Amino acid sequence: MALRVVGLLIRQEVSSLASKAPSRMFSSSPRAMSSVLANSPNADFNKKLMDRYSRLKLNPNVIQATYVWIDGTGENVRSKTRTLLKKPESPAEVPKWSYDGSSTYQALGGNSDTTLVPRAIYRDPTKFGENDIIVMCDTYKPDGDPCDTNHRCAMQHTMDKIKDQEPWFGIEQEYTFLDFDNRPLGWPAHGFPGPQGPYYCGVGADRVIARDIVEAHAVACIYAGIDFAGTNAEVMPAQWEYQVGPSLGMKCADDLWVSRYLLWRVAEDYGVVVTFDPKPMDGPWNGAGAHTNFSTRAMREDGGLKEIEKAIERLSKKQDHHIRCYDPHGGKDNERRLIGRLETSSIKKFSWGVADRGVSVRIPRGVADAGKGYLEDRRPSSNCDPYAVCNAILDTCCV
Repeated sequence: MALRVVGLLIRQEVSSLASKAPSRMFSSSPRAMSSVLANSPNADFNKKLMDRYSRLKLNPNVIQATYVWIDGTGENVRSKTRTLLKKPESPAEVPKWSYDGSSTYQALGGNSDTTLVPRAIYRDPTKFGENDIIVMCDTYKPDGDPCDTNHRCAMQHTMDKIKDQEPWFGIEQEYTFLDFDNRPLGWPAHGFPGPQGPYYCGVGADRVIARDIVEAHAVACIYAGIDFAGTNAEVMPAQWEYQVGPSLGMKCADDLWVSRYLLWRVAEDYGVVVTFDPKPMDGPWNGAGAHTNFSTRAMREDGGLKEIEKAIERLSKKQDHHIRCYDPHGGKDNERRLIGRLETSSIKKFSWGVADRGVSVRIPRGVADAGKGYLEDRRPSSNCDPYAVCNAILDTCCV
């Protein structure tokens, strides 16, 4: 929404909200709206001042290339920009670069030059030049080995082995908007909104928050060249989802990382915080995942349901391994989310079913009816590394 909202109700009123109209769940008073992001320095800037620079006529042969990479946390990205004097036609034409790995948790200060290797190019919707680009990179230590959080290298190695199987991925990325005090955006400062129910795929100022950012992000992703499939409001207020793919091989994972970068950048302009934490609020609130849809050519062909069931059988035998791969802290983040309730399976055991959102792996109803299609692995956390997730699935199901 163009105007950000915050609830007026205090904790004592929460119990009465369930029986009242959803229109009372959030406030629309100017005073409340202006105070939501009072502590966000980005929200204080006058964005209109940028217009004078955006109208400048730029030399199309001078390219701004923003290099994006995963830092040592395994769940956040860093970026920096350099000027190129020729538009690259492929990642191989983009020069390698380096950065201070000691400032990104990836190297020691005495030997900190860490190498960026360009892997994918996207149009940049955040810059003014018509040929400006985003360059998705993977990272290498001073000795030439991949950085510990460079899971792209391993996924590419696996893909090279099984590319004849034509694996497709589609990822459903959930996330939550926060104010600058790390409270879900629009939630009362000293209480809670009404219980979950009216917010999922909701419409209206009393049901959804920050649609402006969501739609700006969607357009930015489509402009960039990401295979952007759609978006919807999620079950918890201030929580949203978008979908990337289906895409062949590496592209879905590359697209997801760049789409996250763009979401952070768009929200930065609005002065809003984005979190991919899989359980941002304790209690009876849905967590956030990155449900990963997967298929091979054999699964998509007639009779493919048998191949899907074979893949599920293989996945069932490696539950512990996949849980370790499905969040950046070896399963610790998913311990807070995969509790066997609130549309999740139990982290302790593997389960599967048709049209069941409380299982580890789901076969959608349409797939079961058609007898072919794909499976949905519902275990990956919202802050997962898609390279690690996709590689684990490929290794288990295809290699």
